Amino acid sequence: MSSIIPETQSIKEAVIHINSIDSSKFSRLLSRILQKLHLKGERSFSEEEEEKLQSALSLEKHTLHLLVETLSFILEQAVYHNIKPASLRQQLENICVEADRAEVFAHVWASAAPDVLDKIRLGIFAPKKLDHVGWQLCLQMASSSRSRLKEPHAVLDLGLRTEDDAERVQNVFVEFSHQDLLDFYNQMEMIQTQLDSLS
Repeated sequence: MSSIIPETQSIKEAVIHINSIDSSKFSRLLSRILQKLHLKGERSFSEEEEEKLQSALSLEKHTLHLLVETLSFILEQAVYHNIKPASLRQQLENICVEADRAEVFAHVWASAAPDVLDKIRLGIFAPKKLDHVGWQLCLQMASSSRSRLKEPHAVLDLGLRTEDDAERVQNVFVEFSHQDLLDFYNQMEMIQTQLDSLS
């Protein structure tokens, strides 16, 4: 298998710090990054946690960021290529990660990979469920250029939730003119009629 981890200058620098971290701390660090890997746009650690990590690992802030970003990148590559633990260990050793750290990496990956892959698949393929519906009516009154014109608009607030994340609701706001809302209503009626005919 060709290398999934390019030997860039930043990765070489991160490898030096990977090799300096105690194995038990390294294992916990990897496990935490893996727990949050499927949550796109969410950081692995809060500001407060980063400060504690800096102290625990004796690293400066920019070095810690480099380390976390590099470990996240390697794990994302492992997910993308669905790499086996032994192959991951070999790839890490090829970029000069010490054997014991590469073994810790492979062990953490072997134990967490199925769960992480399932969460990522759910995030990609799982449909979102409607959690709540809110609405408001907006009425744009006449302006000097359009005298005596009133334009009503309905704004629907659709709260969507994925099955694996009961905490987070994504709010989607959709604005409808009178005609848009009527067309949407008629479409919903057709869907309801078809659902009723199936039951």
